[in-house]
Amino acid sequence: MSPPQIILMSCGCYNPPTNMHLRMFEVAKDHLHRMGTHAVVGGIISPAHDGYGKRDLASASHRCAMLKLALKNNDWVRVSTWETRQNCWMRTKLSLQYHQSVLNSVVSDTNGIKHYAEQEDLEWIPENVKNNANNAPIQIKLLCGADLLESFEVPGLWIDEEIDAIVSQHGLIVVTREGSNPHRFIYESDILSKHVRNITIVTEWIPNEISSSKIRKALRRGESVKYLVQDPVIDYIYTQGIYDVKTESTMERQNLHAYCKTDS
Repeated sequence: MSPPQIILMSCGCYNPPTNMHLRMFEVAKDHLHRMGTHAVVGGIISPAHDGYGKRDLASASHRCAMLKLALKNNDWVRVSTWETRQNCWMRTKLSLQYHQSVLNSVVSDTNGIKHYAEQEDLEWIPENVKNNANNAPIQIKLLCGADLLESFEVPGLWIDEEIDAIVSQHGLIVVTREGSNPHRFIYESDILSKHVRNITIVTEWIPNEISSSKIRKALRRGESVKYLVQDPVIDYIYTQGIYDVKTESTMERQNLHAYCKTDS
């Protein structure tokens, strides 16, 4: 019997997208295929709406452009711009439900959706899924790092009913991070323990603590982020002047200004 087909979906700011964001998909896919529990047929990255209001958040247009550049040579993970095109920030549960609903319609070709839907609403769906002739069901599961899992206990950030719906209706694929203990966190949570069978923990044996906030800090200081972020993304950041990046010329002017003040 063939394992159930799934699509991995990750939500967040991607401000900017790092190599760790991309590696999380590879680690999860390898684990699930090695265990033989699921057949991963695609991946979705869904960047948050500008209304999320996080500090130093680049515009959605910039973040989507960077993601598309980062995934240019990726043959199975795609960007969904749906969240960014809404009137306000969308909660994760609603985004998962929307993408699952569209996916279900495409698989069954309800009302000829493949032909009549807007291209932007379908561009995240893999071609092999669009051309799926056997109408096999495909479930979307939320892919996240252990830090997102642990954010479930942050007061006011998540609603219990939302967590319950995400885990029970979709499921979680959690990739560990250095110092995290997702198994203990799940044990201590009544909601997560109730749906533990729908949570998969994936151990990242090659830890890499790349974070978008550290990347932004390095860029502001004029430090190299090569090999931490895809090269086309780095070029885009400097070309567009995002994150107050400092080029060699601006750093030279600042150093000259500081020298002149000292000399005087």
